[in-house]
Amino acid sequence: MADDFAPSGDGLPADDNWGATDVPGGQGDMQMTTIDFPEIKLFGKWSLSDIEVNDPSLEDYIAVKDKSAKYLPHSAGRYQIKRFRKAHCPIVERLVCSMMMHGRNNGKKLMAVRIVKHAFEIIHILTGENPVQILVGAVINGGPREDSTRIGRAGTVRRQAVDVSPLRRVNQAIWLLCTGSREASFRNIKTIAECLADELINAAKGSSNSYAIKKKDELERVAKSNR
Repeated sequence: MADDFAPSGDGLPADDNWGATDVPGGQGDMQMTTIDFPEIKLFGKWSLSDIEVNDPSLEDYIAVKDKSAKYLPHSAGRYQIKRFRKAHCPIVERLVCSMMMHGRNNGKKLMAVRIVKHAFEIIHILTGENPVQILVGAVINGGPREDSTRIGRAGTVRRQAVDVSPLRRVNQAIWLLCTGSREASFRNIKTIAECLADELINAAKGSSNSYAIKKKDELERVAKSNR
C-alpha cells in the first residue's frame, strides 16, 4: 500500500503521474474521426436536398429541407402550441395531417401516411419526377394570392379585395388539395391515393382539371371584381 503513493522522480506521487508516461496510442497519436451520416430521404426513397421552392415569398413557409428533412412525415411535434410555429412543420406532414379531416378519420395518422406514400409512388410512376417537388409546385400554384373580406357593420356590408399572406396561401393550398382529392374519391372506384396523386399532378401543372386551381381562380376572380 505504501508503494502506491511513493514519490516519483519529479516529486509527484506515482498515482498523479500516470499521464506523463508515453503510452502507444496516447495523446500524440489521437486523430479526429469524422462520421458521414447518410442523406435523409423521405420514406427512404425521395431526396429532399435538391427540392426547390420557386416562389420567394413562400420559401420561409414551405419547410422541406435541412432541419425539416424527415424519414417519415410523423414527427409528433406540437406545432399548435405557439402561433406561426406550424410554418416550421415539414410540408409533407402538413399534407398528412390535412388528410385526417372529418370525424371518422380523426387520429388515424398511420392511415394518412400510408395514403400519401401510395400517392407519391403513383406520382413518381406517372411523371418520373421527385413527388416532393410535385407537392411543392402544387402548393405554390394552389394558394390564392388575392381574396375578398367583409367590410362594414351590420346592414351595410361590402366586400373589399385584400392580399393574402404567405402562410395563409400555404394553408389554403393544402386544404384545397386535400378537399379536392377527398371529394373526387367519394363514391368512386378510384382510391383516395390515386385521386390525391391526380390532384397534385394537375395542380403542379396549373391545369384547370385540379379542384385547387379552379377554386383559386374563382377566389381571385371575385376579389378582382371587388377592388
